[in-house]
Amino acid sequence: MSKKEVINEMKLSLQSYSVNESAARAIVSAFCAQLNPTFDELSDIRCAVSEAVTNSAVHGYRGVIGSISIDVKLYGDRSLRIEIKDKGCGIENVEKAMQPLFTTDPEGERSGMGFTVMENFMDMIKVSSKPGKGTKVSMTKKLSHLPIRK
Repeated sequence: MSKKEVINEMKLSLQSYSVNESAARAIVSAFCAQLNPTFDELSDIRCAVSEAVTNSAVHGYRGVIGSISIDVKLYGDRSLRIEIKDKGCGIENVEKAMQPLFTTDPEGERSGMGFTVMENFMDMIKVSSKPGKGTKVSMTKKLSHLPIRK
């Protein structure tokens, strides 16, 4: 088996209800647990997924219910890729949206730190979006190699 070969993959689709954010976080982290991540790595994954799904529900659909799809790939080199997609309103200016403290909901309880949080917990984040078509957030993380316990 090549090191970058996909060893397992999961696809999940959820409605953009706020209660589904916790389900997405739990399901994705449980699936990723088969790579035996450290507690901190698993916490990082949970937090990044939570932010991405919340962004889709709150900003992508803005008060209407839509579908959020999650695709997780696990690789033989102990890395993983998580893609979270919606078919919501999209982002007009991705570069601007990724700036810390930027929010499309300044009157709401939003801090504008979602993408910043994702960037801090994952090794790489890429956001692609088209207004009126939706947004895709791709995140990757390489897990550490734990020492063998004797």
